[in-house]
Amino acid sequence: MPLVYDGNFADPFVLRVDGAGYYAYATNGRPGGSEVRNVQLLHSDDLHTWHEVGDALPELPAWVRPGRTWAPEVRRLPDGRFAMYYTARCIASDRQAVGVALADAPEGPFVDALGGPLIDQDEGGSIDASPFVDTDGTPYLLWKNDGNAIGVDTWIYLQALDPDDPTRLVGERRRLVKQDQPWEGKVVEGPFLWFRDGRYYLFYAANAFNRAEYAEGYAVADTVSGPYVKAPENPILVSDAERVGPGHASMTELDGRTWLAYHAWPASGAGSEPGRQFWVDEVRWVDGRPVVQR
Repeated sequence: MPLVYDGNFADPFVLRVDGAGYYAYATNGRPGGSEVRNVQLLHSDDLHTWHEVGDALPELPAWVRPGRTWAPEVRRLPDGRFAMYYTARCIASDRQAVGVALADAPEGPFVDALGGPLIDQDEGGSIDASPFVDTDGTPYLLWKNDGNAIGVDTWIYLQALDPDDPTRLVGERRRLVKQDQPWEGKVVEGPFLWFRDGRYYLFYAANAFNRAEYAEGYAVADTVSGPYVKAPENPILVSDAERVGPGHASMTELDGRTWLAYHAWPASGAGSEPGRQFWVDEVRWVDGRPVVQR
């Protein structure tokens, strides 16, 4: 199940909704020559065949400058609503920041909930937010400070969310990992957490998104807050003859099997048309290691 959508569908996040199939959300784009969609949205019943749904965030709030709405991820709330954490350009700070929007259905329409950013760090900005709910029901948010935008370190952060309010962060803000290996270049980004067999797997992309060296890796910890140890076999998803610069992934399950959704440039090279396309590959777990089947 490799290439599943050949349009420009960057930073894909797949949400499984019981009884309703799978929804894939992506960075702003212009599918099929249509008007720009702030949050592109596809739907599938089988992770293989996808259909365009529309714009999950049709109206941008007043604090946002249009054109840089990136990397949306969605969590189903205990009350049945849905919370979207998305990146957008904050007019006041003139940097990328994380916002939160709410909806009654997975297809939206999502409506901004705060009237301003949830996270807007002076470490270059804040991008690539990813929600995670621990085994005890505690919700968390991961994200990355956009340090490479100003020439400083990029850290993946973790902080708890208020269990009763998806628009409020609580507790200590923790740094988990930063770029410190040659293959990562100057940036780590696009994090998400996956819990399996008592261990926390922190997946992330690294290197420049518009280079063939962009790739996916992971780190492992025994507790949600770490410490995380990067896998010695990193990166686990790299460029090949079919796809260039694969990464910024999310993970889901179908029929008891694990699947990795990610974007990659076409074989013609990074930066080429039609842009970053949508791929889905199975992940098999070998001695506690995720192995991408290609």
